[in-house]
Amino acid sequence: MPIIVNLDVMMAKRKISSGELAERIEITPANLSILKNNKAKAIRFSTLEAICRELKCQPGDVLAFEDSDDEEE
Repeated sequence: MPIIVNLDVMMAKRKISSGELAERIEITPANLSILKNNKAKAIRFSTLEAICRELKCQPGDVLAFEDSDDEEE
């Protein structure tokens, strides 16, 4: 999937644990883990907004687009 989730990087920069972030944004630790491990098929804007608010970052700090065509060249 060309969308990469860099949530673990931002969490490390902000020195916040998965459990603490999950509690603050009111999602289950299991769902946060799915996001962190790039296994999610989608993310709600409300969840992305809560993540950005808690981590004091922009959506582009958490999500990145990696064009798979570039890898083949």
